[in-house]
Amino acid sequence: MSAVHHDNLLLRLKRPELLRATLGVQKQDEERMPVYDPATGAELCTVPRLAAEEAAAMVEEAHRSWRIWKRSGAGDRAALLHRYADLVAANQEDLAVIMTAEQGKPLSEARGEVAHGARYVRWYAEEAKRLYGEVQPQEEGDRRFFTLKEALGVCAAITPWNFPCSTVLRKVAPALAAGCTVLVKPASHTPLSALALACLAKDAGFPPGVLQVLCGPSAEIGPVLTRHPLVRGLSFTGSTEVGKKLMQASAAMVKRLSLELGGHAPFIVFADADLDAAVQGLLACKFRNSGQTCVAANRLLVQETVLDAFSVRLLQTVQQLRIGSGFVAGTDLGPLINEAAVCKVEGHIDDALALGAELACGGRRLGGSGHFFTPTILMQATATMRIMQEESFGPVLPVQAFRDENEAIAMANDTPYGLAAYFYSRDINRIIKVAESLHFGMVGINTGRMSSEAAPFGGVKESGFGREGSRHGIDEFLELKSVCLGGLERR
Repeated sequence: MSAVHHDNLLLRLKRPELLRATLGVQKQDEERMPVYDPATGAELCTVPRLAAEEAAAMVEEAHRSWRIWKRSGAGDRAALLHRYADLVAANQEDLAVIMTAEQGKPLSEARGEVAHGARYVRWYAEEAKRLYGEVQPQEEGDRRFFTLKEALGVCAAITPWNFPCSTVLRKVAPALAAGCTVLVKPASHTPLSALALACLAKDAGFPPGVLQVLCGPSAEIGPVLTRHPLVRGLSFTGSTEVGKKLMQASAAMVKRLSLELGGHAPFIVFADADLDAAVQGLLACKFRNSGQTCVAANRLLVQETVLDAFSVRLLQTVQQLRIGSGFVAGTDLGPLINEAAVCKVEGHIDDALALGAELACGGRRLGGSGHFFTPTILMQATATMRIMQEESFGPVLPVQAFRDENEAIAMANDTPYGLAAYFYSRDINRIIKVAESLHFGMVGINTGRMSSEAAPFGGVKESGFGREGSRHGIDEFLELKSVCLGGLERR
């Protein structure tokens, strides 16, 4: 079965060598790890499984490469990044096919993710040329102070399975632009996208050791990245639980951390909102990638005077969503990543129903192979339900009514998480008040999609710290150095 799926995947590619190069040549006695298709449960292929000693050797190689790479000119780094973006764009279809095979999302979504990631590469190609320092005026005439921005060093990027292409590029591009070398540890569910991107980086002309991918179990590779003294920065996207463990493990080395962790996004619909537009915005931020996004709406809060009208529109639209293989044209929702993800969604639904929620639609897994789950709406949700407290990471949405904007704000902020929040309103005074009152790192107003290479992406509270995107994103990979030049002739 493994060989059949591997061959079928190769046949879908315009450049089959792109996948073959990611898999490597199997050596005698080499350990391998399987990659599965979440739509069928079948094994797609295997990739090399690195041991801790091999990961440590790659850190050493990254450090040797960094000593040369950091001295490269900003224009040279920018040119390489532009070339890299060109290659990512030119291989968009193959990268999308590989992503859909290993992650399950619809092919149209995968294409969009590749394009989104390429925009980050182009953005940071330009930022490489804008790492300005400062000259501070001094009262003492015989001294001058200069502030320089320098590459942090070897950096690790631990990336999730839900966006296996864009999260890699969002971390790699600013690090390379800053003059750092990068070790990417992709999720074991989805290593093929990261390996393919590393292959394209080689084609673009990046020197050996500047960008490397470490495949293997997190329990073995993670400690190398957190404890090795030559790894100076670590950027992680994933759960809050794992993020806290990485903080603890990195404390001994006082590493620079950038953590984009879990979320529990509220989606608020006020009575004055454009209800049809709000439904479309909700679909975009909730059911994209089958709800498996850190910024997905986890709680729908609707003003009680429009609850019935909005619910009718929402149910009519959700029930039209099509579930199936990401390779089938017209598919809206692909599979969840694995059986554990399905069980988590089922557990949240069972708990909510036991505590008084009403099932408006969905609520069941589809039979047959794969990890497919029907889009689900739960009415009459209450704060005591697990789904109102925990990130579901699936296509299930609880609905709760509120009276006024003060209650909506209080309900939205009643969470230890602070990544993303959304609301729909056409009252400018309300828009300003609510936007300023929500305790989240990102707020979407009258939109369900707000990720852009030009805007900072990240959260507050237990959703982490640090930012990706915008001019602020490159700061995660830079050190400030203050230089004092004394003994000058006074003027």
